[in-house]
Amino acid sequence: MSVADRRKDHPLIDTTEPNLLEETFDYSLPPLIKFDGPMVETIDGEQITFDPNAAVKRDIHITDTTFRDGQQARPPYSIDQMVHIFDLMAKLGGPQGVIRQTEFFLYTKNDRETLDRCRDLGHDFPECTGWIRAVKGDFRLVKEAGLKETGMLTSCSDYHIFNKLKFKSRQECMDSYCEVVDAAFEAGIRPRCHLEDITRADWDGFVMPFVDRLMRMSEQVADELSVKIRICDTMGFGLHYPGVELPRSVPKMVYKLNQECGVPSSRLEWHGHNDFHRVHANGATAWLYGCDALNGTLFGFGERTGNPPIEGAIMEYIALKGSLCGIQTEVITELAEYMRSIGLPIPENYPFVGKHFNTTRAGIHAGGLRSDERIYNICDTTALLGRPPRVALTDKSGADGVALWVNDFFGLKGDERISKIKVHKLARWVMDQYEVEGRMTAISDEELEQKTEELMPVYWEKFKGVAV
Repeated sequence: MSVADRRKDHPLIDTTEPNLLEETFDYSLPPLIKFDGPMVETIDGEQITFDPNAAVKRDIHITDTTFRDGQQARPPYSIDQMVHIFDLMAKLGGPQGVIRQTEFFLYTKNDRETLDRCRDLGHDFPECTGWIRAVKGDFRLVKEAGLKETGMLTSCSDYHIFNKLKFKSRQECMDSYCEVVDAAFEAGIRPRCHLEDITRADWDGFVMPFVDRLMRMSEQVADELSVKIRICDTMGFGLHYPGVELPRSVPKMVYKLNQECGVPSSRLEWHGHNDFHRVHANGATAWLYGCDALNGTLFGFGERTGNPPIEGAIMEYIALKGSLCGIQTEVITELAEYMRSIGLPIPENYPFVGKHFNTTRAGIHAGGLRSDERIYNICDTTALLGRPPRVALTDKSGADGVALWVNDFFGLKGDERISKIKVHKLARWVMDQYEVEGRMTAISDEELEQKTEELMPVYWEKFKGVAV
C-alpha cells in the first residue's frame, strides 16, 4: 500500500474549552506513562508480544550502588557522609522499599563501620548487601558482617575471560565461578552474580550455558539462597530499540534470561553505564521486558560516564505506577544540596536538581510561565522538589521575564502578582545592560535585588524584599 493509499482525512474538532490531556499530564506528578498496545520483539525468528501494563504491575524497584560503583568515580566518602546519604536514601525510597537494596564494600575497617552504623539506623529499606571479588575466601567477610546477600564479579565476555582474567578456556572460567557460588551456598549467603561486560559476550556460547548451570545449582538450595543475576552493561553498549541483535539488545537479553534460562523477574537486575547516553532508557526498558530491579547511583555518578541516575528512576517509577507509592520526592533536592556541599559537581542544567533545571531565559517562555506555570514547567516542581520555576534575566527575557522574577522574589501569589506594566523601569534597566552597555552575561539575582530596591521602592517597602 502506498503512502497515498494510507492517507486519511482528519477533521478539526472545534472547541471553546481547552483539552489539557490531564489524565496524562497530572501536574501534581511527573507525566504518566500510558500504553495503548503491546510491545513486539522478534526473537529467533518468532514474534514475541510483551504487555507493558502487566510489567508495570510487577514489583519493579530500584537498587543502589552509590557506595560501590559511585565511589569509583570520586574520592572515597567519609563514614559520616555515607551514613547521612544512606539515611536520606531510605527516606527517599519510602516505607514500601522502592529503593530496595544498596551494596557496600567490606574490605576495610571503615567499610565495616559504615555498614554497622547504617544498619543501626533501623531502616527496613534499603537492605544492606555486600560486594566482593569472585574469591571463595571473601565470603568470610560477608559472613562476619551478617549479610544475607552479596554481589560477586562473574565477567562473561571473552575480553574478560581470556584477556583480563587469563583463563585458558571458557570451561575453566565457568567452573571457577561455580565453585565460588557453591562457597556462597555453604556460607548461607545468597550470591548475586554480576555478569560483567554482557553486551560484548557470546550469549549462545557462554552466557546462557552459564546461567543455565546457575539455575540448576539454585534448584538444590533453599529459595532464599537462589542466585540473582545482575545484567551488567559495563561499557554502555546496550540498545533498547526493537529488532537489535544480541549481545546488544536489552529486550532480548532480559527475555532470554527470564523465559529461556528461567531466571524469575524477581531475581533479575539491570546495571548499566552511560557511555553512549542510553543509560536511563536502557534501565527502564529492562523493567518493561521482565527485569524487576534497576540498579543505579545518586545523580548517575559512577565509573567513567556513570550509572542510571536513581532520581531519574524514581521519577520513571512514579510515572509508570501513577502514584508516589510512599516516595518522598523532596528528598531528591535535599540529597543534591548535601552532595554539592561535599564536593559532588552537579551541572546547572542537570534534570530535577541542577541550579537552572527549571529556569527559563526566553521572554516568550517567561510570559507563558506568568500566565500558567504548567505551560513551561514539567510538573509541580514546587511541591515535588521544593523548586519553583524561575527565570534568569538576559536580553531575551523581556518585561514578562522581569515581572516573573519580581513576583517570585517578593513571593507574590494570585491577585497580588505584579503585571509587566509595573516593572517597566526595571525592565528598561535590564535592556540597557545589553543594548547600551554591551553586556553578554545573564544578570545575577544580587544585581536584580539591588536594582529592585532602587527602582521599585514602594513595592520594596510594602513587601520588604522577602524572597520566596
